[in-house]
Amino acid sequence: MKISISYPPIHSEKGVPLLSQNRQFQYFLSPTYIFPVVPSYAATLLKNAGYNVIWDDGIAEEKTYNQWLKDLEHTNPDMIAIETKTPVVKKHWSIINDLKTVLPQSTVVLVGDHVTALPQESMENSQVDFVLTGGDYDFLLVNLADYLTGKTKQLEPGIWYRENANIKNTGPFKLNHSLDSLPFIDRELVHWRLYSERNGNFKVIPGTYTMAGRDCWWRKDGGCTFCSWPTLYPTFRAIKPERLADEIGLLIERYGVRTVFDDTGCFPAGQWLRSFANLMIERGYNKKIHFSCNMRFGALKREDYQLMKKAGFRLLLFGVESGSQATLDRLNKGTTIEGIMNECRVPREEGLEPHITIMVGYPWETRQDAQSTLNAAKTLMQKGWAVTLQSTVVIPYPGSKLYAEAQKNSWFRVDPKDYERFDMKEPVMTTPDMVPEEVMTLCNEIYKVFLTPQYMLKQLVRIRSARDIKYSVKGLTKVLGHVKDFGKNE
Repeated sequence: MKISISYPPIHSEKGVPLLSQNRQFQYFLSPTYIFPVVPSYAATLLKNAGYNVIWDDGIAEEKTYNQWLKDLEHTNPDMIAIETKTPVVKKHWSIINDLKTVLPQSTVVLVGDHVTALPQESMENSQVDFVLTGGDYDFLLVNLADYLTGKTKQLEPGIWYRENANIKNTGPFKLNHSLDSLPFIDRELVHWRLYSERNGNFKVIPGTYTMAGRDCWWRKDGGCTFCSWPTLYPTFRAIKPERLADEIGLLIERYGVRTVFDDTGCFPAGQWLRSFANLMIERGYNKKIHFSCNMRFGALKREDYQLMKKAGFRLLLFGVESGSQATLDRLNKGTTIEGIMNECRVPREEGLEPHITIMVGYPWETRQDAQSTLNAAKTLMQKGWAVTLQSTVVIPYPGSKLYAEAQKNSWFRVDPKDYERFDMKEPVMTTPDMVPEEVMTLCNEIYKVFLTPQYMLKQLVRIRSARDIKYSVKGLTKVLGHVKDFGKNE
């Protein structure tokens, strides 16, 4: 059986679709390609199970749509699996219908958070054959392939399918797969170098991604209300720290990787973190790579940051989200403004590089609330406690608590089924006293902190090598790209 794991090209004047392994969708005018970890596990599992696997990322390979379709017709796979997200799901429906015209015998499968939240919708609006729900679709793809080839007689829970003219499913998905049973990703199979350079998280290249856990251990009352990934991973699981350390060693020795970013929603803390950090030091990996990850405020103490620095950690991504305590409480962030402002300086003082994310356009926030968020971010940046930042418009995806809340309270300013408009090029929810243009201007405005004398002076002080200069220039290019992303492409 020949199986293609595909990302169809989606050409738009808005930019390059940031689709793979991303919790929030955006078009970037400056191309960025994120290594798709779970689909890569799927490809490796399928290959190890004896299937002929084709890695087909038409986006990262920068193919035209016609070229991609022609290439797929030539390879003629028995199964085509596509990861989708809300802003492009309708385009994927149309693409699936094209595939069924060109390759009528190929089985087409959709995976991802949108179709996990709304599986029947895609079955009704396209000719897709199967929808795999939940975040363990790497395991489910193997089960589906085994079922179609007669190796097993039973589909696992979480799979939607057609039986004659009827749409059926195997019940709610289960996260009962052992992550430690996963093989190390065959990175040559999945063309890892496509994703090894054009990524703002990589200070030195080549870089790649790992994923120690699925997905975020912050689980109080279901996690942050704006996040759609609890739809995929309602419970948190992590591999053993020894396994991640083994993988780091393989990446260094076999692939020559120099930067690793772990894209777990929130990297494991506590004893898990300390065990992993000590392994990095004991094995000498801390001297061979930069390691970065997502983290949350309130999880670590100063001694943890000290150990992480010694272990080779560099960039830590923190979600600030808002400068309003009322908003943080409504989002179920489990953090405080005071705690954020006090803690952000600690990893910086220990030589780590905090990156912060903020969002504007909450349907309950006034212009003054949004300005408080910008002021908090500017303070962290100008004091040098945060090194970089990302500003986005809050988008409620189907499956998230915020989406349900927006429907209940009539907060949508667009049709909640008009998914193409959920691409962060405009706010899709109303705000108390701001028009959409003001919200977008605020997103744009925060990036100008990179151009202030205070920030630039601190950056100059940090420069220690030609590599630092190169990274700073690359960062400036990214900043200008973000300004265009949220501006009017002036």
